[in-house]
Amino acid sequence: MVYNVELKAPAQDEFANLRTQVKWQNPDDKTLKASIENSLFWVTVYDTNKLIGTGRVVGDSAMYFYIQDIIVAPSYQKQGIGHLVMTHIENYLSNTCSNSATIALLSAHGKESFYTQYGYVKRDGGGLGLGMCKFISK
Repeated sequence: MVYNVELKAPAQDEFANLRTQVKWQNPDDKTLKASIENSLFWVTVYDTNKLIGTGRVVGDSAMYFYIQDIIVAPSYQKQGIGHLVMTHIENYLSNTCSNSATIALLSAHGKESFYTQYGYVKRDGGGLGLGMCKFISK
């Protein structure tokens, strides 16, 4: 199946709906709006007009970048959409990061192997599986 990939933020209501589909809580509208608007980079994936996947990068645009909200709608998981999102994010980061930048993310427990294939390494987060980072050296 071919999906439409856009390098732009989703509408607030569709992003909130996608978060709800994966059982993530949504903040208040003002916070969610600011979060969307203050991101450095977005990847959104659509099946026709339906948002089915997202990913974004936040940070200071210089030394620190953080990958956030890699979300795929439950009925579309295991179809390569997460990889599609991460490929666009990795391309953005490789073209944006300085030679001493740090990229970090928090992985859901049990999902660490998804990120290790992109070069991210586990940090000692105990049984929670939290805290991964990637140090860029050019």
